[in-house]
Amino acid sequence: MADKNLNITKDRQTVFIVLVIIAALIILVRLMTMQIVEGESYRSYLTEGYSVTKTIEASRGGIYDRYGRPLADNRVRYDVTFDKNNVVKDSENELILELISILEKNGEEWIDNLPLSDSAPFFYTGTETAQKRLRNTLDLADFASAADVVFRLKERYGLEGMSDEDFRKVAGVRYEMERVGYNYTTAYTFAKDVSATTINVISEHSYYFQGIEITENYEREYPNGDVAPHIIGITGIIYEEEYANLDKTVYGMNDIIGKSGLESAFEAELKGKDGKLKVTYDANGEIISEEVIEEAVPGAALITTIDMDIQRVTLAALEKQILNLRSTAEAGKGKEAEGGAAVVIDVGTGEILAAASYPSYDLSTYYKDYAALAATEFNPLFNRATEGTYAPGSTFKPVVATAALQLGNIKANSTVDCQHVYTYFTDYQPTCLGHHGRINVRHALGYSCNIFFYEIGRIMGIDNIRQYAYYYGLGEPTGVEIKERIGQVSNPDWASDKGIYWNNGDVLQASIGQGYSLFSPVQMANYVATIANRGVRVNAHFVKSINSHDFSEVLYETPVEVQSDMGMTDYTYETVLAGMLQSSQDSSGFVWNDFEIKVASKTGTPQTTTKTVNSTFICFAPADDPQIAIAVIIEKGWQGYTGAPVARDILEYYFGSEAGDTNQGGILVP
Repeated sequence: MADKNLNITKDRQTVFIVLVIIAALIILVRLMTMQIVEGESYRSYLTEGYSVTKTIEASRGGIYDRYGRPLADNRVRYDVTFDKNNVVKDSENELILELISILEKNGEEWIDNLPLSDSAPFFYTGTETAQKRLRNTLDLADFASAADVVFRLKERYGLEGMSDEDFRKVAGVRYEMERVGYNYTTAYTFAKDVSATTINVISEHSYYFQGIEITENYEREYPNGDVAPHIIGITGIIYEEEYANLDKTVYGMNDIIGKSGLESAFEAELKGKDGKLKVTYDANGEIISEEVIEEAVPGAALITTIDMDIQRVTLAALEKQILNLRSTAEAGKGKEAEGGAAVVIDVGTGEILAAASYPSYDLSTYYKDYAALAATEFNPLFNRATEGTYAPGSTFKPVVATAALQLGNIKANSTVDCQHVYTYFTDYQPTCLGHHGRINVRHALGYSCNIFFYEIGRIMGIDNIRQYAYYYGLGEPTGVEIKERIGQVSNPDWASDKGIYWNNGDVLQASIGQGYSLFSPVQMANYVATIANRGVRVNAHFVKSINSHDFSEVLYETPVEVQSDMGMTDYTYETVLAGMLQSSQDSSGFVWNDFEIKVASKTGTPQTTTKTVNSTFICFAPADDPQIAIAVIIEKGWQGYTGAPVARDILEYYFGSEAGDTNQGGILVP
C-alpha cells in the first residue's frame, strides 16, 4: 500500500513538473514574440505613443420662421471635461473637489444627477426610475436603503474618510462618470457653459489640472423663445430609457436630443452627423498630433410655415381677450376664462402661419422656469392648439348645412319652423335660444338656430353627418408634423365602445356640435379653411421646407396634398357662405360692423358644465377671395363671439401689412 501511495505521489510530481515546463515554454515563446516579432510595435508604442479616436460634435440644425428668422439656433459654449488619457491615475476625487471649489466661487453649477439629498442624513431624491438605476449600478437590491447606497458609493469610489459634504459632491460626479461610460475613448463633461473666469483659473493651473480640458461645444438657444414654444419644442439630455432604444453608432450618453415639438419630430434631420478626430499621444500622455479623419456634418435647417410676427400678434390678442374677460365679465359669463388657443392657416396651402396656446412660456428660460411652469395655474406647458380637444358647439353647423345641401335634403329657401322647443320626439325635446319662426339655412346659420339643425340632422342621420365631418377633417389627422389629438365625431360606434347607450337625442346634439364630438383648434382651423377652399381639404403643416445648413440647397419641400374633396357645388358653397356672412352680422356684428374686409364666420357656445361654456369661433377672410382662416377657442369664454375680437386683431395685422414684406433681419430663404 505504501509503495502504491509513493507511486501516486511521484506521478503527481511528474505531472506538475511537466505543467511547469509547458507554462515556462509558453512564457518563453510569448517573450520571444514580443521582443522579436512585436518588438518594433512595442518600441513604437513607448517612443511614439498611441492613438485615440474622438468625436467631433456636429452643430444642430436651426429652426426658422417662414422668412428665415431664427426660432432655434446654436451658440458656442465652453465645457469642462475629463480626458482619462491624461488624468493622473487615482486623482479624480481630488480633481473633482478642486474643480467644484472653483465653480462654487464663481456661482456656477456642475453636472450631478445622483438621486440623493445634498446633505446628511442622506435620503433618496428624484424619480423612482433614477433611484432604481442607482441601486442597479451599485448591485444593490430594490429594497436597499439610502444608507446602503452611501456605504456602497464610498466603497466603490474610494470616498471613505471624507466629510459628508465632500463625499456627496464627489459621489455625484463619480456616479455620473460611470453612468455615461467615461473611459479612454469617451471624455466626461463635468460642467457645461462655464464662464471666462472659470476658464482662466483652470488654464492658469493646467500643470495641476492634468487631463482637465476646456472644450468648445454647441448650446441650443432660442433667440425668439416666446414664439410658438409648444410648436418648436425643446431639447434635453438623453435619459437612460431613451438611450436603450437609440442607435449607439449615432448617439452617446452625453448627447442632446429633441424632446418635443419640431425638435423631436425632425431629430434625424436636425442632429447632423458627428465627425471623428484621431488624437495621437506619446508615452507620457502628451498630444503629438491631431488628424480629422471624418468631418462633422451640421444638421439641416428647418424652415417652418410660422410667421413670427403673426404668431406674436395671435398670442397677444388671445391673452388680451382672456385677461379682459377675467377683469370685466360677469361671473358665469366669461369671468372664469382659463386658457385658449388660436390657429391661423393659409387657405390654399394648409401652411399654419400661427398656432398660439395660452398661457404660454419662453423656450429660452424653459429649464430655469420649469418647476414654476409645472405648478402654474391653467398649465402653460400644455399645447392647446394641437393637443387640446373641445366640443365645437354651433361652429359645427356649417358641416350639417353642407351635408343637407349636397345630399339634396334642403334648398337655400327651405325652412323649418322654430318655436323654441323641438317637439318631434316625445321623450326628448331640446330647446333653442330663440323663437325664430320660419327660418332658412342662411338665417339659421346667422342666428344659430338649434331647431333648424335638429330637424335636418334628424332627417339626414348620423352617418351622413359623420361623412361630411370627415370631408372637413374633423376627427381626422390634419397632417401636422407634431403630436396632435384626433378627437372624434359623436357617433353610436364610439358610444358603444364606451358603454354608453345611443339614443335619438344624441343625433340631435351631434347636429349642433354637442354630445361627444371633440376637435382640436388646428382641426377647426383646417375645417374652416376647407369651407373657404370650396370643400377641398389639404394637409395642414408646420414645415415649409428642409434646407442644407447654409441654405444653399433645398432638400425637401412639404407638398400640398389633397386629403379629401367632397365635390362641393357652387350652390352649396354660396349658400353656406351667405349663412356665415349673416353670422358675422348677427352673432358677432359688433366686432365686424366697421371692418373694411368682409369676414365669413360662425360662433359656438359649447356647454362644458351646467354653469360654464367654452367660446368657439371660426372665420375666413376676405369672404370674396379667401386667404386665411382662423379658429379661436377660449375655455369658459361664455359666448362664441368673445373669440371674434381675437380674430379681428389678427386680420387687422395680416391685411394691414404688405404681403411678403415682413422679413426683419432674417435669412432670405430661396
